[in-house]
Amino acid sequence: MSKEKTFDLEDRLVGFAARCIKVSDSLPLTKAGQHLAGQLCRSGSSPALNYGEAQGAESRKDFVHKMSVSLKELRETRICLKIVMKAEMLNAEKLQPLADEANELISIFVTSIKTAKQNIKKDGVR
Repeated sequence: MSKEKTFDLEDRLVGFAARCIKVSDSLPLTKAGQHLAGQLCRSGSSPALNYGEAQGAESRKDFVHKMSVSLKELRETRICLKIVMKAEMLNAEKLQPLADEANELISIFVTSIKTAKQNIKKDGVR
């Protein structure tokens, strides 16, 4: 992966995190709204932070592990957004682009993890 693409994904994840934070701040001040706001803020910002960790991975296996944590958090964020939309806490039409971005990022991470695992097998790394 070239440096330009690495930073492009990093910037995309940072932008995703910022959008999740804005959505969490706009959730209603109800018990459920605040619960989901906290969850969305944590899971939505975590992929960017864990991706940063993955860039400094000590091994390919460590890279896969850290990327897998980011993937888990992206899936959690996607589900949290679905709950917010289904519960009609915010306008679903306005949230859909963020949910779409979560899906695109999930696809990127699945592909990256799959490639890294194939490289581990190919190189015989245990």
